[in-house]
Amino acid sequence: QVQLVESGGGLVQPGGSLRLSCEASGRTLSSFAVGWFRQAPGKDREFVAAISWSGGRTSYADSVKGRFTISRINAKNTVYLQMNSLKPEDTAVYYCAARQAPRGTRSPYDYPYWGQGTQVTVSS
Repeated sequence: QVQLVESGGGLVQPGGSLRLSCEASGRTLSSFAVGWFRQAPGKDREFVAAISWSGGRTSYADSVKGRFTISRINAKNTVYLQMNSLKPEDTAVYYCAARQAPRGTRSPYDYPYWGQGTQVTVSS
């Protein structure tokens, strides 16, 4: 079992930045690929970004490519999502998720472990 806790959400103006953290406990995160997903009210949970267990491979949704960066520090058991040039349409609850495999995927159904989520609101 691995437990995940997200932090770093909040209210930010359009064009601003936030960095989300996903800290793991219970198991070493270096054995897990990690994905970030988000869910806005009334919408399905959607893929944002994923990173392999080594950190060598990353993937992004087209909607965030060039603005968001996923990274990890396995020694800290933590994965990050740096979000720049935020837009109102980025407003959602952001979740990190883990799967015990080398590479992440874009499907939320491939991830058995989830955090509780952190709210990101982009508004002036």
